[in-house]
Amino acid sequence: MNYKSIITIDSKQRGGKPCIRGMRITVYDILDYLASGMSMKEILKDFPYLKIEDIRAALAYAADREKHQMIIYSK
Repeated sequence: MNYKSIITIDSKQRGGKPCIRGMRITVYDILDYLASGMSMKEILKDFPYLKIEDIRAALAYAADREKHQMIIYSK
C-alpha cells in the first residue's frame, strides 16, 4: 500500500508525529486502538471521518518503519 498520500508529518501538528490526512489523529492512536482489541469497524464507527484506507495506511506505515528499524543486540 502506498501510505505516503495518507500519512502526513507536520512539525506544527501533534509534535511532528505521523497523522492521518493532516488530521489530529495519529498513526499511534490507530495502532493503540487496534492493539486494545477494537476492530476496524469499531474504529470507523467511533471516528466517522476515517476511512478503511486510513487504518490500512497506518498499519503499512508502522510495518515499513519496523522493517527499517536498526536493531542492536548486546551480549
